[in-house]
Amino acid sequence: MTTTLLNIEGMTCEHCAKTVEGALLKVRDVRTAVVNLAEKKAVVTSGSDLEMPEIIRLLEEEGYRASLSL
Repeated sequence: MTTTLLNIEGMTCEHCAKTVEGALLKVRDVRTAVVNLAEKKAVVTSGSDLEMPEIIRLLEEEGYRASLSL
């Protein structure tokens, strides 16, 4: 299992957080996605390495910006 921490820009409310979570859960091989609105972060657990360009594109389509948190 792989755990990835993402920075998410553009979330302003719980609805935003749920939208981001739902979008992440649609990605192939994502097992869990937990979004923290206050910290503007998401913790994603997957069975393999995530395709970051796919994640970023998907979240941009929803109106958010994502980047890998180091």
